Amino acid sequence: MQTTRIIQLDQVFGRRGFSLLTTRNALASRPLLRAQLGGARGVIIKSIPASAQSDTLNAQRLLRPSSPHFTIYEPQITWLASIANRITGAGLSVLLYGFSIGYLIGPVIGVPIDSAHIVELAHSLPEWAKVTGKTILAAPFAFHSLNGIRHLSWDSAKLMSVKAVTRSGYAVLAASAVSTVYLVMM
Repeated sequence: MQTTRIIQLDQVFGRRGFSLLTTRNALASRPLLRAQLGGARGVIIKSIPASAQSDTLNAQRLLRPSSPHFTIYEPQITWLASIANRITGAGLSVLLYGFSIGYLIGPVIGVPIDSAHIVELAHSLPEWAKVTGKTILAAPFAFHSLNGIRHLSWDSAKLMSVKAVTRSGYAVLAASAVSTVYLVMM
């Protein structure tokens, strides 16, 4: 109601109902509204070839935000854990397949990637490098494994309320931190 009083639309949209012609005439007669709208607005219609239509449409699509647009939402444990689960799964898969292919191709190209050389390399590293390497491997492994158990509980129709999903997300983070420390100390 406050907005309609400011621009004096309460007389137009009052109890009489909405009439497009009355509204248009009333709006055009208000000097305040004409100044705010910048006078009359015109529409220009021009024909363009089909190839230009496609280019225009693609340019407009590039300017649109991705959906869902995460910058308008407050970060929540539910979608942060989901994104982290996908990233850790992809990262662990890349490491596994990369090492497996390297282990198979290594002898063919003359690079020794066998167990003896790997153990020798691990013993030659300084302690900080060992702890860093273990942490880089243990943290995603622990999180992805424990979050997988969380997903299995959902598959069995357990922990499905919003409160339980949020609590289980924090529980996975806490258990991941504890298990990462345990795995690094082994």
